[in-house]
Amino acid sequence: MASRPAGSHVSAWRPAVPGIAEVFHAHFVDHAYPAHTHDVWTLLIVDDGAIRFDLDRHRHGALRPSVTLLPPHVPHDGRSATRHGFRKRVLYLDPSVLDAAATGAAVDRPNLPDQQLRRRIHQLHQALARPGDGFEADSRLAFILERLNLHLRRHIPTGDQPAAHVLAVRLRELLDARTAEGVTLREAAGLLHAHPTHLVRAFTRTYGLPPHSYLTSRRIELARRLLLAGRRPAEVAAAAGFHDQSHLTRHFKRHLGVSPTRYASLPATGRAAVDDRRYS
Repeated sequence: MASRPAGSHVSAWRPAVPGIAEVFHAHFVDHAYPAHTHDVWTLLIVDDGAIRFDLDRHRHGALRPSVTLLPPHVPHDGRSATRHGFRKRVLYLDPSVLDAAATGAAVDRPNLPDQQLRRRIHQLHQALARPGDGFEADSRLAFILERLNLHLRRHIPTGDQPAAHVLAVRLRELLDARTAEGVTLREAAGLLHAHPTHLVRAFTRTYGLPPHSYLTSRRIELARRLLLAGRRPAEVAAAAGFHDQSHLTRHFKRHLGVSPTRYASLPATGRAAVDDRRYS
């Protein structure tokens, strides 16, 4: 098995804080994320280095002074902007905590140059790393969500969506409902009363990646949750819709830079210290 680059590390856990689906800390040197989606909001701060990423086929960068917010179901990738890699801390937030109508605003403006917000997110990560500080974490999250909503509501678009977009949304909802069991293109086309080619084209134009890539991303998300819940990788492969454990491992490492076995053995809490005195 190929080892991770020297200096790279990952930690992930599920805190007992309503609204937070997962906490993810990572230091990557040369790992690049392929285009993928999440079914949750991604709230990201960079501690060292810089990240280049494409969101909905537009190029962006994430730097230390800013906050990056990526909406659910919109494809993005990621890679280091420097040869030294990057360190990041991520909160995956339940879809319900922010207005779904704000997706377009987040796509257009994923980077928020708000140092107060950045400082609050750093303080939340500190609280999440301390056992017994759940009430503090709840309180800090509430202030963060309030400030995020203020940013987003300024730019919420209005107007009707075209028919192709509606069709793409219906296919996405079908894939979300049948993530593990899957669906054939012919079956999806029949259920949605659309020609298969038109269905794929509408989905790809709307979300920036083809339906099969979206389904793989959803299965990776499901696998992450099951692994953090203590399920064995072999069980997870079957439960998340992969052909076998080898199939899961191949896609999992491509998306996250670590194997499912390694991911499942990560520390249960994020107690590793992060030097961020500038924002404390």
